[in-house]
Amino acid sequence: MKDFFDNVSRYPRYFISFTLGVFFNAAQPLVPLLKRPSTAIALVGAAVAGFLFLTFTLRAMLGLG
Repeated sequence: MKDFFDNVSRYPRYFISFTLGVFFNAAQPLVPLLKRPSTAIALVGAAVAGFLFLTFTLRAMLGLG
């Protein structure tokens, strides 16, 4: 039974490392864009617009507004 709980306790660590790896690899190509001010402003603006779009869409779908 101890082996079972040792095995189950590995899954959260795997999930966390997998998630961090995905975010790291997704952000890696965007780092050079942050070096120039014009592309940095556009990238930050796109990120804010995407977050607001997701927020408003979920609020409308869930009837929270």
